[in-house]
Amino acid sequence: MSSENSSADDARQVWDVVVVGAGPAGASAAYAAAVAGRRVLLLEKAELPRYKTCGGGIIGPSRDALPPGFELPFRDRVHAVTFSHNGRFTRTRRSRQMLFGLINRPEFDQQLVEHAQKAGAELRTGVTVTRVEQHGSAVPDRRTVAVVLQGGETVLAHAVVGADGSASRIGAHVGVKLDQVDLGLEAEIPVPETVAEDWRGRVLIDWGPMPGSYGWVFPKGDTLTVGVISARGEGAATKRYLEDFIGRLGLSGFEPSISSGHLTRCRADDSPLSRGRVLVCGDAAGLLEPWTREGISFALRSGRLAGEWAVRIAEAHDAVDTRKQALNYAFAVKAGLGVEMSVGKRMLAVFERRPGLFHAALTGFRPAWRAFKDITQGSTSLGELVRAHPLAQRALAAMDRRPAGPAADEVSS
Repeated sequence: MSSENSSADDARQVWDVVVVGAGPAGASAAYAAAVAGRRVLLLEKAELPRYKTCGGGIIGPSRDALPPGFELPFRDRVHAVTFSHNGRFTRTRRSRQMLFGLINRPEFDQQLVEHAQKAGAELRTGVTVTRVEQHGSAVPDRRTVAVVLQGGETVLAHAVVGADGSASRIGAHVGVKLDQVDLGLEAEIPVPETVAEDWRGRVLIDWGPMPGSYGWVFPKGDTLTVGVISARGEGAATKRYLEDFIGRLGLSGFEPSISSGHLTRCRADDSPLSRGRVLVCGDAAGLLEPWTREGISFALRSGRLAGEWAVRIAEAHDAVDTRKQALNYAFAVKAGLGVEMSVGKRMLAVFERRPGLFHAALTGFRPAWRAFKDITQGSTSLGELVRAHPLAQRALAAMDRRPAGPAADEVSS
């Protein structure tokens, strides 16, 4: 950029990159753009730290996508998983190596934001973005995007990253299309030391009563995070599942400190990831694993990519170059996360029909447990596993084809 342009920018305060939303996706994007030496503004509507409905499991791909020197604020380290099928056929499997770690989102998100700030990003909290404009009177030229805040203030940028969650305003601007919407309900339950001790280092995963549903217990010191997830539209049944689940676990007598709900939204295959100089990532783009609905690793990885490509878009001098960089971003997302999502969709379709088969495999078939360990520890991904193992390809293809028989859910009995 020439010095004349630079001084003109300074006079009107044009940021290289503005990131909307300071969750894991937004903080990762801001970090990536700031590390590249760009002027980055990170906008967040809440005051930090803030609570998010989230199990808080940090699997290998999440750990590997963190900034250098990031110390994970683990509340527990998981070495055992208890699996059950709607409260029955309970079996625990153990691992000598840690499977994954558990964090509280307020601490984790705050720490990510601090890393972005140390890299040079500027943070503004308590700011609601109402819309972005790429044409019109608010936009001085074709290389600039106007980010309009509640109250009328306008912030200018050469590139914008939308990381404003699953009900994203920026996602609406880009035209994100959703394929799958699920309702997650969660309770943070403080428990006495005797109960906490019983759960230390162990999580529970329960395959639930509605198609595609499951529940979890994640221990975090003196609190258990207990949640369930199921397809949207099953609100009453999902609520009942959580109540029954908590009751079965003997936790009904403890008062939750927080009870919350959250919709997770999964993108359609042809959903756009950009429009002009605006990119979306994380939940705002509908990027998450469709079967488990795991979103943190998708947020961290897509956020980092969005930050890196936003830098290139900020430097683009015309619409052709902007389009090229945006297409490169979409390709980078689809080549990695997109492959994992397509396998996840197939897994969910099979799981919806045959949860008992999954339970039997994970509790009684060593290669399935090994695959679970490898994915959570980060030595492979769902996509790589299916691509690299002919046995996994054949098993998934066979399950794709087989209709669920009447006894499909009773495999484990």
